[in-house]
Parts: sequence; structure tokens; C-alpha cells
Amino acid sequence: MMHDDSDPYAVTLTPDMILGAYAHGIFPMAESADSPDLFWVDPEYRGIIPLDGLHISKSLRKVLKKKDYEVRFDHDFDLVISQCAAPMRGREETWINPEIKSLYRELFDRGFCHTVEIWRDNEIIGGLYGLALGGAFFGESMFHRATNGSKIALVELVNHLNAKGFVLLDTQFTTPHLETLGAIEITRTQYHARLAKALKTRAQF
Repeated sequence: MMHDDSDPYAVTLTPDMILGAYAHGIFPMAESADSPDLFWVDPEYRGIIPLDGLHISKSLRKVLKKKDYEVRFDHDFDLVISQCAAPMRGREETWINPEIKSLYRELFDRGFCHTVEIWRDNEIIGGLYGLALGGAFFGESMFHRATNGSKIALVELVNHLNAKGFVLLDTQFTTPHLETLGAIEITRTQYHARLAKALKTRAQF
């Protein structure tokens, strides 16, 4: 627990503390969107998507080839994080509470947090947000409001990271959805080795 108004020893989390934590391989989460407290997570097994290992199905490839959407980076952070925090089919609860929204908004204003947004007919249909440090991108959450919306966002993110010289895409955990796109699990030790290399890499989102 990091924040509790009734606890005189509780620590108030700051954006700089979050950046330091990511650099050491840990990240904050809340139990639920309604929880007032945050806790640190340091998984024994970490999810990543190798930037040369993205899996694109034939059906998704057809969608991408059609290109009936627009990609926007860092256009509307508040909209993206609110969509990521909203319930949707298969994800009735999320861990994005008001403190997370506030802290990552400040990190966005400081140029560390970024969004990938997929728009169609001036409506957002999918997107994601995450943090960039050195050559590492730490994916936080993604959403879709139309079929393939989040998948398109992930493909566009990987293309962007490769073009900008990034070497690590951290997904924190793996899910069946992410595994179909190429996500794998590595040990904490393997992750820290990759993270150390990524943090020494110069890349600009």
C-alpha cells in the first residue's frame, strides 16, 4: 500500500517515483478502479512482445491493408486512459483508478507517457498508452471500441517503435489475446538483462 490518508507512514506516489520504479523493473497497480490504494508489482515472469516477433493473422493483415483508419500519436491522452479504464466485454473491471489517471497524465505532460490512437470517421475505435524510457516502451493498457481496434493499435505501436530505434516492448503480463499477437513470457532475470540494455539505448518516441 502506498497511499492511505489514515496512515501517517503512507507514501504519496509521485511521477518521479514511477519513473524510478520502471527503471528498476517494477510498476504500480490498483486492485480495482475504485480502490484508493496502489501497490508495486514485480512479476516472476514478465510479458514482452519481441519487436521482430509480432504475429499478424491473415484476417488482420487484410484489415491493415484496407487502411480505412487514421493513426494518431499523443493526440488525446485523457480520452485514451478513460477508455482503458472503462469496462468492456471480457474486462468488466480494470485497475486504473483516479490516482493512476492523475499520475500518468502528469507523465504525459512531461513527455514520458504516450498514446497510440486508432480513429475511423472521426471516432476513436481503439488505442493504448504506455511509458517510454530509453529504448524501452512499457505498455500499460489497451482498449477497443470496434473489431480489431486494439490489435491495429498494437501493430502500429510495434511499427513505430521499430522505426524509432526501440529494443524492448514490455507488456507486463501475457494474456491469450496478446499471445496470439506474439507475446511471450521471460523470467525476471531475463527481463532485467533486457531492460538494462534498453535503458542504455537512445530512442525518441
